[in-house]
Amino acid sequence: MKPRPWRVLIIDDHEVVRDGIKNILDDTPGEITFGAASTPLEATRLVESQPWDIAILDLSLGQRSGLELLKDLKAIRPQLPVLVLTMHSEEQYARRAFKAGAAGYVTKCGSRAELLKAINKTMAGGRYVSPELAEKLAADLGKPFDGAPHEALSDRELEVLRLIGSGKTLSEIASLLSLSDKTISTYRARILQKMSMKNNSELTLYAIRSKIVD
Repeated sequence: MKPRPWRVLIIDDHEVVRDGIKNILDDTPGEITFGAASTPLEATRLVESQPWDIAILDLSLGQRSGLELLKDLKAIRPQLPVLVLTMHSEEQYARRAFKAGAAGYVTKCGSRAELLKAINKTMAGGRYVSPELAEKLAADLGKPFDGAPHEALSDRELEVLRLIGSGKTLSEIASLLSLSDKTISTYRARILQKMSMKNNSELTLYAIRSKIVD
């Protein structure tokens, strides 16, 4: 019996990235059916309306946190493997992604071979963690927790911090996240309090030094 095609949904707001992933997978044996989404709304609709073997998700989608979208996708289809493919370093986001339901985490600076390995493993029902992250997680097991200040932030607060660090005004952030200016101001106040900082300049410097900004 001829195997059915893989059904791969690529969620990324950059067409060149979506095409690059397709080109990589086109070189693999077997037939593949692709779907593409550039916004969280498109991704949600496609996952609601069609079955997929895997979703490949970027965490930076402009309008909304990829972590929140990941939670939504897992709520719609709990068995859907979601592989995060992002520019964000593993150190800053991988733990949050796995907590939100990710089956794997790969950075865009990784190799073609690593991406294929991660796709195959997650589609087979496993979890993919890079050797570097696995080593770090193992080393952390024997250490007392001494988290960085931003680790105390919620996913939404971390997203607001990232946008502040990238130079966005509060009004611009409110528009991107479809929230009110007042709500974003409240998030900012919470971030400052949790991180014991005084202003946006300190937050921006921290975000850059901690590689939270793309």
